[in-house]
Amino acid sequence: MRIYLPSTLPALAAALDEGAFAPAPLPAYGVTPALRARFADGDEEELEYEAMRAAADASLRLLAADPAARRRRVVVAAEVPEAAVESAQDPDDPGAVTVTAPVPLKRVASAHVDEEAAAEDVAAAAAEDDPARADEHELLWYATQELRHLAE
Repeated sequence: MRIYLPSTLPALAAALDEGAFAPAPLPAYGVTPALRARFADGDEEELEYEAMRAAADASLRLLAADPAARRRRVVVAAEVPEAAVESAQDPDDPGAVTVTAPVPLKRVASAHVDEEAAAEDVAAAAAEDDPARADEHELLWYATQELRHLAE
């Protein structure tokens, strides 16, 4: 199952050093039955985009808790066994899941990160707990081989 892990650049660096996103359980987002029901007309790509957007909003909450982190949302896309994913059963957050095992780097498909120019809006969104402040910025796609450079 494709999951989207909300993160920050320092947390990404730590995962790269440790070889995994850990410890479990990990909050994440995915295309759940509840998300499918909420966006019934959406195709698979649109549903995955909605899950990634929810993870980006959760990344803002992580940034609010870590004032030293650079103000860029980070979402890590990974493929994990469905047996390691439990629905969070949150009606207000239909794509929320819990990953019950660490996510090794070999399971990571890509990362999606704000460009530097978004930092001011991302900082305001994190400070005000208002994800809409950062919505005009699309996350940029990074391949796994680019993650070490990105986290520096």
